[in-house]
Amino acid sequence: MKTRIESVRERIRTAALDAGREPESVRLVAVSKTMPAEMVRRAAEAGLTVMGENYIQESREKVEALADLGLTWHFIGHLQSNKAKYAVRLFDLIHSVDSVKLARELDRQAAKHDKVQDILIQVNTGKEASKSGVYAEEALALVREAGQLDHLAIKGLMTLPPYFNAPEKVRPYFRQLRELRNRIASETLPGVSMAELSMGMTGDFEAAIQEGATLVRIGTAIFGERQ
Repeated sequence: MKTRIESVRERIRTAALDAGREPESVRLVAVSKTMPAEMVRRAAEAGLTVMGENYIQESREKVEALADLGLTWHFIGHLQSNKAKYAVRLFDLIHSVDSVKLARELDRQAAKHDKVQDILIQVNTGKEASKSGVYAEEALALVREAGQLDHLAIKGLMTLPPYFNAPEKVRPYFRQLRELRNRIASETLPGVSMAELSMGMTGDFEAAIQEGATLVRIGTAIFGERQ
């Protein structure tokens, strides 16, 4: 696994330098969903510090089992409002906020823990019915409303673009998210930072980095094919 991680890190570094960016401006989120806690522990021992999970129940067990490692945990899957109370307890950053209803419930739960929950707004750049996320033209309104909530801090945007077997076909969706981020940032809204762009996975993260990704969510290239 260490060799795979080093290979991914080198690819991130090369893509960033090719784009005229500092490699340190891109953070690797290891997508550890469905991976057993012991495999995640091995990844942490090989130097990974940020883990991305999709399922609340599975995450609860892993976060507890690996508490001694001091890992940072990101929630990257679809989040239902009735699971917000667990997400606030478990996760440092939630990538997938896509409605005012969910934002308000996260705010309410974070208030109970006297916590300001960091979140990203998920944008459905491809307008795919099968995927969560607010459409680009509705994103600013959601950011305005969620940004007024005392116990949420908006840190940027996330997307899951349509799947293509060619990174260049995905690039326009990454570019769209970056341009949307820039438009929202120009509004200088209180409680809103647009520092983060969560986009790019194993098959296309180099293109995402060239278009401005700050968080790349990589599973298969680190852990191998899922069981």
